[in-house]
Amino acid sequence: MTQQITLAGGCFWCIEGAFKQVRGVLKAESGYAGGHKENPTYEQVCAGETGHAEVVQITFEPTALSTREILEIFFALHDPTQLNRQGNDVGTQYRSAIFYQSEEQRVAAQDIIAEMRDEGTWNDEIVTEIEPLEKFWPAEDYHDNYVERNPQNAYCQAVVSPKLAKFKRTFAEKLE
Repeated sequence: MTQQITLAGGCFWCIEGAFKQVRGVLKAESGYAGGHKENPTYEQVCAGETGHAEVVQITFEPTALSTREILEIFFALHDPTQLNRQGNDVGTQYRSAIFYQSEEQRVAAQDIIAEMRDEGTWNDEIVTEIEPLEKFWPAEDYHDNYVERNPQNAYCQAVVSPKLAKFKRTFAEKLE
């Protein structure tokens, strides 16, 4: 039986691009969660009008990949100490958040954050939100596989590609 968890860690192109390569992930879909507007558009979310975060909903096989492993990858892909931003991407739509879909996911998220705090993994306070997923809104089709389909895009070259290269080195044993 598959599970889903929805993660916000800045621009969804990077998070999606990484998780699509992970063994045990059946689907990684960009979208929006955590806001107040029905059927938000990318333009509305980017303008900060909806309260949504850019997220990736990950469908995975828990016998091949645990929630803990997903969260370890997630925290390696972004800086959970930056409030409402990731690098040059600024706004609440770029916040760090875990939208859980089960009690087990909520506990796993709380546990890993507590461990990182206790171990001093980050110099600053972790600001990742942990909240139940109320509604996932899929992003527009042109966001699917965006990095793969748009390698010439300046943002993809400057920000996403280096991040994905580091990800591949760090998690080589977990990749397809």
